[in-house]
Amino acid sequence: MRLHDLKPASGSKRRRKRIGRGPGSGRGGHTSTRGQKGQGSRSGSSTRPGFEGGQLPLARRLPKRGFNNKRFATVYIPVNLDSLNQFEDGTRVDEAALREVGLVNGRGDGVKVLARGKLEKKLTVCAAAFSASARAAIEEKGGTCEDAAKGGAPAASDK
Repeated sequence: MRLHDLKPASGSKRRRKRIGRGPGSGRGGHTSTRGQKGQGSRSGSSTRPGFEGGQLPLARRLPKRGFNNKRFATVYIPVNLDSLNQFEDGTRVDEAALREVGLVNGRGDGVKVLARGKLEKKLTVCAAAFSASARAAIEEKGGTCEDAAKGGAPAASDK
């Protein structure tokens, strides 16, 4: 096998939709998939998302009442026990160490350790939150759980 023999998997590459190429293209012929008349058929036309042709848009028709707590919610970045096995025995694992090895990406209010998988090393894990079964698994191996919010103090149980 040589480089010129390589081909993409069948079905992984699709040809782009070529609009406005006549009646033989299967794309509407003279209207080019735009329909007959109206605003959308004209050249240069575009409307913003949610525009309903002058009708009062749904977002403005619906009543806006009440309070939503979503913007104040605590969002944890999950890390599972089996992914902690890549650290050496006796290591202190905190959010910076997890980001360094690529287990934690993006923004959040801290890391929460979840209990998927089996932990095989004795680690000192510093995180914002722990599931109860993850805490039990870490302590069963002789490791310790520290609360990142309290500056590394032993964490109280989270619900």
